[in-house]
Amino acid sequence: MNSLEPLLQIVLHGLCTQPEGSLCVAYSGGPDSTALLHALAHLPEARKRGLRALHVDHGLNPESAKWSAHCLAVCALLGVHCDVKCAYVDRSGGIGLEAAAREARYAVFIEQLHEGERLVLGHHQDDQVETVLLKLLRGAGPEGLGGMREQRPLGRGMLWRPLLGIPRDVLREYVRAHALPYVDDPSNDDTRLARNHLRHHVLPPLKAYWPQAAASIAHSASLSRTAADTLQNEWSAALENLREDTTNSLDVTGWLALPAALREPLLAHWLHAQGLPAPTTVQRHQIERQCTAQDGQLPCIRWPGAEVHVWKKRMWAMVPRKPSTWTDALHWQGEPLRLPDGGLLTLEPDAKLPVALNIHCRQGGERIKPAGDRHTRDLRSLFQTGAIPPWQRDTCPLLYEDNVLIAVADRWLSERAETMFRQAGARPRWQSPPSNPSPGD
Repeated sequence: MNSLEPLLQIVLHGLCTQPEGSLCVAYSGGPDSTALLHALAHLPEARKRGLRALHVDHGLNPESAKWSAHCLAVCALLGVHCDVKCAYVDRSGGIGLEAAAREARYAVFIEQLHEGERLVLGHHQDDQVETVLLKLLRGAGPEGLGGMREQRPLGRGMLWRPLLGIPRDVLREYVRAHALPYVDDPSNDDTRLARNHLRHHVLPPLKAYWPQAAASIAHSASLSRTAADTLQNEWSAALENLREDTTNSLDVTGWLALPAALREPLLAHWLHAQGLPAPTTVQRHQIERQCTAQDGQLPCIRWPGAEVHVWKKRMWAMVPRKPSTWTDALHWQGEPLRLPDGGLLTLEPDAKLPVALNIHCRQGGERIKPAGDRHTRDLRSLFQTGAIPPWQRDTCPLLYEDNVLIAVADRWLSERAETMFRQAGARPRWQSPPSNPSPGD
């Protein structure tokens, strides 16, 4: 038992610093999470908190079902309840398989975490070193160089990494001392992946020349985290002034006026809060250049998983949208109608129109005579003067009666449409397609 005491003492000390709440170990079946789960399972203090495990099956390896069975079997031996959940890994976002799998995994974590529960992860000092080096090579500032946080809010609970100060070798020795079975994921040896290349080809010679390299890098990460937290006090206050609640857009003039040390983390936080990835340094510089575009220009900066629009001196962010056109007309008489692009057309309050209308998407060249207007207007000029963001214009549903355009969503109605909706005692309401996914890690 003496050889086990250091890890148990570290985990127990960390546990004593945590407020009351249940514990859920993110259990991959690998050696690190196996050591963490085993240590916690042997601490009565953890048992009293309702210790459980959560295994996420990404379905990316033919052996993944066996790995899930392995995790269930190990947890049964430990007397720890284990939930196995499948994750859908979307490979179409252009962010790479590693990042897509991570997004899918954290979506499951957020969904499964209980109120006030702590999701306990087995990330250790070597993981932190790899993260900091990857961030450094990508040109990150203090926030990125601060590496992984020991704890932060996640879903309805908290994420907690109690092993960030422990080298990988300590955990592996714990596993060997207990002869603990674990899953060996072959993807960890694929050196085409940046993290694995660092782990297998860069860090070993670095540590051979500088034995203290890992501890020094982790210490620098701690200093960077302190600096980033100090800067956060300033950019958080700036964000409150620059962001408009109703549109979640940013004032680009005010953002550009900030020092770079505040501008970069503010942008990253604003994007992450919407579930979007932050840009690279090159992409951020492109955003800064496009923010000074002249009136009439409609800059859009895209990168995998996100796009930023600059319009009317404000900045909007969203998931890249696919073309929203649909060929066949939709029929609508007032019932909630989900449009092919994800938008929603309803009547408020609930009612039924006297006739069924046909719903089309914009093709170009459409015209309408709005009620109270002496002239027939083309949609392009209406959109420009009506403050409809450019990225919403093609998603705007057009309402037709007998091949005559009588309404443009809920924004412009002809005399005929006004009469029809007045008779129904309701008004049309259009909700544009959602811009962003649910926030994630």
